[in-house]
Parts: sequence; structure tokens; C-alpha cells
Amino acid sequence: MLDRPKLVLASGSPRRVALINQAGIEPDALRPADIDETPLKGELPRVCANRLAHTKAATALAGIGDDDDVYGAFILAADTVVAVGRRILPKPELIDEAAQCLRLLSGRNHRVYTALCLVTPKRKYRQRVVETRVRFKRLSSEDIDSYLGSGEWRGKAGGYAAQGLAGTFIVKLVGSYTNVVGLPLYETVALLAGEGFPIHVGWLNSA
Repeated sequence: MLDRPKLVLASGSPRRVALINQAGIEPDALRPADIDETPLKGELPRVCANRLAHTKAATALAGIGDDDDVYGAFILAADTVVAVGRRILPKPELIDEAAQCLRLLSGRNHRVYTALCLVTPKRKYRQRVVETRVRFKRLSSEDIDSYLGSGEWRGKAGGYAAQGLAGTFIVKLVGSYTNVVGLPLYETVALLAGEGFPIHVGWLNSA
């Protein structure tokens, strides 16, 4: 395999790892950034996602020392925000929070924003925000109770996972599906390629 620059994914999310693997890229290290993801008062969804992705990337960079195996690597961070209008929905850990999210999303349109932040080996920051519009069907009490019982909602933006059972709730989706899952592949690859990361190296003999 050809030598390539190293890549750090500033996330421990299995979904983001699976998505970047789908693009033929294997991160050299996962460095999840443990940050406070609480939106600021009056903060707009797009601005919030951008700020959190930048903070995750900066935190991961700060944790890499001179003698680290991934010193000088590309660092990729992402943050996904689900919003109804200007209202940012939580990433619920409590079942009551998740129930409130599902009731709010029922029969309505909402937007999913994923902000990407790439730190180059020269420590330049590159950012991009991707927006997808999603419409849910009207959820019955049985839909909501059964989904809550699945536990799939835990820690997910807006209290649902489009790649799982909640995929059955989606009536319409306009934009990037992988953005809703948590890492918009087209934009991620374009961002990396634009900064000189060799995207196709991992494609050789991948079949």
C-alpha cells in the first residue's frame, strides 16, 4: 500500500467510523474530544454545529504531543445538530427527553446540520456545514413507545438514528443521507482531497 499522511478522527462514534471506512479511509487513530455540547443561549443551529466541530478538532489537536505517533496528522472532527426552526434538539440520555424530541418531530419537517472541521498538518482549519431537510410521518403512541423501548435514541441528535429503526419514520429527505447519519461523505471527501489528502490510496485492492 502506498504511504499516505496520517488521519485522526476526533470522534469515537461507531457511525462516523463506519462512514469514513465506507469512503475507503481507515483513520490511524480515534481521539474523541470530551467537550460540553450545550448550545449557547440564542445560538443558531448552524452556528452551534460549527462551533462544536471546531472545538472538537482543537481539543484533539491539543491532545497530540510532539512524540505522538500521529503528530502532524490531519485531524477531522464533526458535530451533528437537529433543529426544528431555530430550536436545537438535545442528544438525549434520558427517556423523557427522547420522548419530547419524537413528539416534536412527529408529522413535521426538521433540519439536520453536520459541521465538519479539518485541521491540516500545517495546522490550518478548514470548515464546512452541510444541511439536510427531513420530514417525519405522524408518529402514533405505539411508534413512540416502541422506539423508546428500543434504546436506539440514546445519545443521538434529535433522539433518533436514521440508519436504524427510525428510518421507517422518514417520509422525505432532501439532501445528504450520510449527513443525517453523522458524516456527509461527499463533503468530507471533498474537504480532505482539497487539502491534499490522497483519498483513493485505500481503494486499491479493496474489493
